[in-house]
Amino acid sequence: MRKTLFVLVLLFSIPAAAERPSGAAVATAHPLASEAGLRILAAGGNAFDAAVAVSAALAVVEPQSSGLGGGGFWLIHRAGDGFETMIDGRERAPSAARADMYLDDKGEVIPGRSMDGPLAAGIPGTPAALVHLAQNYGRFPLAESLAPAIGYAREGFPVTPLYQRLARFRLDALKTSPAAARIFLRDGAVPELGHTIRQPDLARTLEALARHGAEGFYRGPVAKRLVTAVREAGGIWTLDDLADYRVVERPPLRGRYGGFTVTAAAPPSSGGVALITMLNILEDYDLAALPPARRSHVIIEAMRRAYRDRAQHLGDPDHVEVPTRQLIDKAHAARLRADIALDRATPSTPRTDAQEPEGTDTTHFSILDGDGNYVAATLSINYPFGSGFVAEGTGVLLNDEMDDFSAKPGAANAYGLVGNDANAIAPGKRMLSSMSPTFVTGPDRVAVLGTPGGSRIITMVLLGILEMADGKDPQAWVARPRFHHQYLPDKVFAEPDAFDEGVAAELRRLGHTLEVTSQPWGNMQALLWDRKTGRVSAASDPRGEGMSFPGAAGMPVLQQVPALNAAP
Repeated sequence: MRKTLFVLVLLFSIPAAAERPSGAAVATAHPLASEAGLRILAAGGNAFDAAVAVSAALAVVEPQSSGLGGGGFWLIHRAGDGFETMIDGRERAPSAARADMYLDDKGEVIPGRSMDGPLAAGIPGTPAALVHLAQNYGRFPLAESLAPAIGYAREGFPVTPLYQRLARFRLDALKTSPAAARIFLRDGAVPELGHTIRQPDLARTLEALARHGAEGFYRGPVAKRLVTAVREAGGIWTLDDLADYRVVERPPLRGRYGGFTVTAAAPPSSGGVALITMLNILEDYDLAALPPARRSHVIIEAMRRAYRDRAQHLGDPDHVEVPTRQLIDKAHAARLRADIALDRATPSTPRTDAQEPEGTDTTHFSILDGDGNYVAATLSINYPFGSGFVAEGTGVLLNDEMDDFSAKPGAANAYGLVGNDANAIAPGKRMLSSMSPTFVTGPDRVAVLGTPGGSRIITMVLLGILEMADGKDPQAWVARPRFHHQYLPDKVFAEPDAFDEGVAAELRRLGHTLEVTSQPWGNMQALLWDRKTGRVSAASDPRGEGMSFPGAAGMPVLQQVPALNAAP
């Protein structure tokens, strides 16, 4: 399964300057979302207004990956004062959630219970995050930034091969929910290519959000419909759960790699901790001087150790003590590096029945405006089409992010990730995430990047950063062949072209178990601002279905995209 990527670059007639880019870039997972972001920028909005528009548009046209019924992390940089923050719109467990809610009377995990239907859904954070972003950082009123998404929901969007593939994958779950089947299927089957998906109920929910802000979703008629539908179908949401939801702003994590500063997502994302840990381990190696197999070997060993830390220590910092500072400290990395042997792999123990990582659901976008504000945002409803459940009368497709908790210590979730008590289910708690929106900045360059990909997100971003640190351009970051290790299962997953035969043989001789996947994975969206020249470039992952549009002065790119659907 792959995500669609679409990158548009919009250039204004602005003289190049060290602290101001020569243009703006929008990289999203769908052409209509890119169009929405570009039009907000062209109308005078900033990167944060465009982020609201893109987030909402993706919630409409990419239901397999994100939505109002999900959550995410928005990493933002404000040019005027250099302020950076992470807007945490991650879902929360309902107040009636229990640590054993997905276990049978023998204490074993019940298959599918944390994946399908409303019992699998956490309280959504995306609507609150969009309101927060608009009110605190944008120039435009929320209604203006949401207008493109409302238009798309009313007028519809065409079914693509990607949509078909993921709808087929989640067909049983979608058929179980009458409202979901009515919207996303046709006569109980996957719709044909080009079929138009219209969502009038979702348009009305977006309009309520536009008129009333967070109150329009978390209280009032929409909230009542959500709770009624969830409880009638066996879920445990309450009106208080919705009314009590709050966005949290968190200081992002920062690390150093060579001459670059890496700004990354803080817990409850595991992305920043794991990413900085891996880079700290690798910084002491001259990677360029190592033979290809040994270079891959030490990167794999860094991945293994960072994911072991993830499993043992990470969770919601509002509920458990997370030793973040110690984990990203270079002294900790030195201890982890000390037992990496160049001539053999380190076995991951204990072995478990962890599943293989799968899926590339979730979505990411990167935005830079002409003033130098930028946003990296990764959003999700977890599995493709989330829980498969739509709350009747709202058009809101609910997440199944409760599966990102540890249902039982040592038990694997849908992506094969294991966890411990730090990520156990508790009322009001945010579940651990792999979403990793990231900035990498140096004296002359600013990179904004991220990707979907479940448990593989963090290692994809790592490989992209290593390419950037080698001086390569965004196209090289996103096209780089990928490999992944997540501690358990003790395997190296590799794309078909990640290793040549000689390197693969040498990795096996060192003791690595290689599993070459039948399909590539990920859909990285990246942009680069060269501060010396002001030049902006963006690249779309060749694994995706999108394409790049380099713009020119005078914004001719707007002539190359279809007219925006009518908005209210």
